[in-house]
Amino acid sequence: MSKRGGPQLIPRPEGWRAGGTSPWSHLDAGSRRVDLAQLEKVFAARGPGITRVDPWHRVQSDHLSAVLVPLYDEGGEVYVVMTRRSPHMRKHRWEVSFPGGRHDDDDESMWHTALRETYEEIGLEQSLPRFIGELDRFVTVSSVSLVSPLVAVLPGRPSGLVASPDEVEAILHVPASELLLDDVFREELWPINEIYRPITFFELDGDTVWGATAAMLRQLLAIATETAD
Repeated sequence: MSKRGGPQLIPRPEGWRAGGTSPWSHLDAGSRRVDLAQLEKVFAARGPGITRVDPWHRVQSDHLSAVLVPLYDEGGEVYVVMTRRSPHMRKHRWEVSFPGGRHDDDDESMWHTALRETYEEIGLEQSLPRFIGELDRFVTVSSVSLVSPLVAVLPGRPSGLVASPDEVEAILHVPASELLLDDVFREELWPINEIYRPITFFELDGDTVWGATAAMLRQLLAIATETAD
């Protein structure tokens, strides 16, 4: 029997409470699907993402990061590529995230940052991803870094991926259909700076996706199912 959820440490604050349902909860099973061609059209019409910054965050100009959100179609099923962080890391042990990292001065753009970091973390050839859109940029709580999530389509299931042992314990290929299930999505409301903030969770077999990565997944799936606000 599979077990949903993983070993990630969830730092729930006192006073948290259950949140709402997913943006796509009202859709029937047949309407809960990701079509990459349609997704590309929606992104083209949507345009660039916006920057979401809380007023108490001060982002330094050199604290810029980018992550890659790689998608591919295999037999009519769309998969999302993510990583499970190494248990030996000082922070974020076992957390599920998208590959990516800090922008270097030598990087021509945030796109090049995402490609370089992804290659370093999982060995994905930089010529394979094709950019189709950008999710909203946000500021991380721990590092106060402005992150650009860049969505890309791969020509198929990538072969020859190798996890960098210093950073990555496993490379995950997660079906979008699983992410869209009612018993996978969960929302909690956490009191942060005296305001209740929605925190998204996806409970997978053996892993919990939460926090910033889950928020990105939530927006991606809402855009794909055209249920975004």
